[in-house]
Amino acid sequence: MLVHIDGDSFFASIEQSVKPYLKGKPVVTGKERNIVAAASIEAKKLGVTRGVTLWDAKKMVPDLVVLPTDYETVSLFSKRMYDIIRRYTPIVEEYSVDEAFADLGGLKRYHHASYEQIAAKIQQDIHAELGITVTLGVAHTKTLCKIAGEKGKPAGLVSIHRRDVDRQLADVEVEDIWNIGPATAALLKKFGMHTALQFKQKPEEYIRKLLTKPGVQTWQELNGIRAIPFEEEKVSYKSIGKSKTFTPPSNDKEFVFAQLVKNIENACMKARRYHQGTRTIVIYLRTKEFRGLGIEGRVERVTAYPNELVGAVREMFDQIWKIGYYRATGVFLSNLQPLNPMQPTLFENPARLIRYTKLYGAIDELREQYGKHSVHLGASLHAQRSQHLSARGDVPVRRGTLVKGETKRKRLPIPMLQVRLS
Repeated sequence: MLVHIDGDSFFASIEQSVKPYLKGKPVVTGKERNIVAAASIEAKKLGVTRGVTLWDAKKMVPDLVVLPTDYETVSLFSKRMYDIIRRYTPIVEEYSVDEAFADLGGLKRYHHASYEQIAAKIQQDIHAELGITVTLGVAHTKTLCKIAGEKGKPAGLVSIHRRDVDRQLADVEVEDIWNIGPATAALLKKFGMHTALQFKQKPEEYIRKLLTKPGVQTWQELNGIRAIPFEEEKVSYKSIGKSKTFTPPSNDKEFVFAQLVKNIENACMKARRYHQGTRTIVIYLRTKEFRGLGIEGRVERVTAYPNELVGAVREMFDQIWKIGYYRATGVFLSNLQPLNPMQPTLFENPARLIRYTKLYGAIDELREQYGKHSVHLGASLHAQRSQHLSARGDVPVRRGTLVKGETKRKRLPIPMLQVRLS
């Protein structure tokens, strides 16, 4: 039996947890981007949704509490949530920062409880220890777990047993099935399948002729067959992307390029962690008006060293740069390949490659000890100053408040609680 755990309004709920005076109030995060990144349950009930501009959100809810996104505290809460889940089962797939699948199979006797009771204990522990709520869906497959979870939002626990599958799927629209996109949903409706139950009841041979592998897997999952693999740890990537939004938007070409170089450093850092490299790099810029500009380029050999990518990226950047204001940059390292052993090109000095390997081995050790960007390229210097500052200079409380012995780069793994005394 599987369980799907999904944080309710995760980012905003964390703010309410560490700032108790915000409990029960409509709260959104995303002040640094001037759009709603996450909304609390109270805000959602008043019509505020993710992606709405803060100006529109304030029109809908004049007393809306708007906060910058505190990524550090979110990361800490996420880790603690996964630690709680692993008390009950060692088999956990960290699907996203606020969402997980866990395998409870065979653990009823160990916990002296039913699967639903185990799930309820996980839910209770998360609420008691973190001060946030989660919604749980219990079923035999991932897809059914997701459907169960949607039925339980917010803060509920819904279980779909084999005998109840048809009844639970009868009112689920095909576009609401996990992994069914708009195009597939439209296709299914053309062939008379408007609900998940109608989709499930079609013969497998019929579905195989109509849909590709992902669609067939979803049909199998609805029929109780585990077809979508359970990934306990994701250590293999086909591509790695890193992006960063900065405020206020800038028209400084060198500042925007520095942000792009910082993206490259972050992407290469992650690639080296998993011993991956690339010859293909994609960069993109996003303007103040949310218009995207992108270009793809290649380097001579597989690499995960920023020094070897920055030269090519500079030429690409110059090609797409247009005078104007930019709010975000991004990088994709695609078609990843094993990094070791790295092969020099025909005219390359192998000793240079060895020096790069030793250099970045040392740099990665320093970063592990002193912080992510304790050592960085000179080209990214302009991007090393504080990010996500709004026009008012707001920053998350934890980033602006240090306890004795902490530095801006090295902080204890604790959130900064704020209690307003009346």
